[in-house]
Amino acid sequence: MDGTTDWSADVLIIEDDPGDALLVTESFAQGDAPRRCHVAVEAQQALRFLRRSGEHAGAPRPRLILLDLNLEGTHGLEVLAELKSDDDLKSIPVVVLSSSRHPADVARSYALHANAYMVKPVELDDFSAMIRTIDICFLRLAAVPEADENSSYAAHPVVTSGGPAQA
Repeated sequence: MDGTTDWSADVLIIEDDPGDALLVTESFAQGDAPRRCHVAVEAQQALRFLRRSGEHAGAPRPRLILLDLNLEGTHGLEVLAELKSDDDLKSIPVVVLSSSRHPADVARSYALHANAYMVKPVELDDFSAMIRTIDICFLRLAAVPEADENSSYAAHPVVTSGGPAQA
């Protein structure tokens, strides 16, 4: 690295357990790059944040969403389905963080286009290591489209809106 790259990024944490939200936020704070963590404790608050409506009119577009499945009121899979069906939001990577190892939760998360499914470790050091790994994979290494490039491939010289280019 040349030292000039700005690694700052906004992360939306959708988590109703204040302790887990704090662990994620503190784990990001331990890294060498600034991360602005925003916490939504329920589904509608998260959607207002992401759609920049109501009290979140000036909210930044997050580069990453961390989603707990066991939310009070609305299951995280419902939130994931909503995010991935919205053309303006579906390109934001979503990492499911859950205490569930149930095969149906894992399979359904990937079927709904989660970018990763990770089981929350019990040990604090392991939890922090997991967040650092997520940081490296999704905020440092993975390329993400700009917000205004999400919905159209029309400008791409090979891929057109009608499918692959004809020879």
